[in-house]
Amino acid sequence: MDSVGNVCIVGGGTWGTALAKIVLMNQKHINWYIRRTEQIENFYKLGHNPDYLTNVKFNLAQITFYSNLERAIKDSDTIILAIPSPFVKQYFKKIWNSTFRGKYIVSAIKGIIPNENMVVSEYFAYNYKVPLENIGVLSGPCHAEEIALERLSFLTSACKDMQKARVLAEAIKSRFLHTSVSEDVTGIELASVLKNIYAIAAGVCQGLLYGDNFQAVLMANCANEMERFLKEVVPLDRNICEQHYLGDMLATGYSQFSRNRTLGTMIGKGYSVKTAQLEMEMIAEGYYGAKCIVEMNQRFKIQIPIVNTVYRILYEKTSPKAEIEKLIEFF
Repeated sequence: MDSVGNVCIVGGGTWGTALAKIVLMNQKHINWYIRRTEQIENFYKLGHNPDYLTNVKFNLAQITFYSNLERAIKDSDTIILAIPSPFVKQYFKKIWNSTFRGKYIVSAIKGIIPNENMVVSEYFAYNYKVPLENIGVLSGPCHAEEIALERLSFLTSACKDMQKARVLAEAIKSRFLHTSVSEDVTGIELASVLKNIYAIAAGVCQGLLYGDNFQAVLMANCANEMERFLKEVVPLDRNICEQHYLGDMLATGYSQFSRNRTLGTMIGKGYSVKTAQLEMEMIAEGYYGAKCIVEMNQRFKIQIPIVNTVYRILYEKTSPKAEIEKLIEFF
């Protein structure tokens, strides 16, 4: 692959909008699939996404909008997925395997497919027979809100075919976005799932008024747990301190823009899980990730006390305070 060709962004949310801005820094045109036609209509009227990152202005002459996903994929070469993981099955259920033939599928989804317990690359390889060398991943640390503000950010492009990873990295880098490459596709995807769970834990502790000292200890133990899990599930010679592992985890665990940290903070303050989710009006991927990782771990039997703690708080409705006090015994 010598170029990204025609790029399609799938998803009209915050991250999809940030990715559209990123791609258009270097590319003259993008295709953009947005599910709701009224959102597209309002986009044309306003010159920006009417619902997300409304301060990011676009030259609409550079964008072809689609409300038909199959057509958007057929008209594109590189497909960047930026939708919540719980929606993946629904979005693609009517798409035929042949539609993906010859396409480069790039997941910017920071989650795992609920009930399937598969990361996105595995899901498309298994269900749509997309070759692994045609599946890539984009990973942070990179908050959409900071992309909108053009603050210095970093993304890692990962693919089994390193040439494809390099081509995408080159296509999206800019004066405020630095890029790197990796071949650890599945490891990076699982790290993205885990860091969302750990951000919920960090938020719970914030809500319970634990201070910076404890948060630092928590994050250090999260890094150890992540390394332990990845080493067992995806054996590979990796440095957990690299930006797409530890860096992404720290950004999600500490940032004011983190949905998962916000969810945890509300729960720590006494909100029920359901009430917190309703008030946020956004998907916190760590909620689904906690259940999937716990179910996956029934096979591996890895010691993951932090994930287990978050799972019990979210799904068994146990006391956050009591759970964190028990967790401390592992540190």
